[in-house]
Amino acid sequence: MVFLTVAEVASVMRVSKMTVYRLVHSGELPAIRVGRSFRVPEQKVHEYLQESYVRLQSA
Repeated sequence: MVFLTVAEVASVMRVSKMTVYRLVHSGELPAIRVGRSFRVPEQKVHEYLQESYVRLQSA
């Protein structure tokens, strides 16, 4: 399993790091804590983007 840093997730999603932190804290994006930082499973980032895309298409 590959884990991404918040900065890497922000880059993949093309959003700010603060947006990623909001998604993690709200529970929309699962993450684990490593020391004082968060790591997000890469697969979960892709799943989140896919679900968001599907919601936009059906709206």
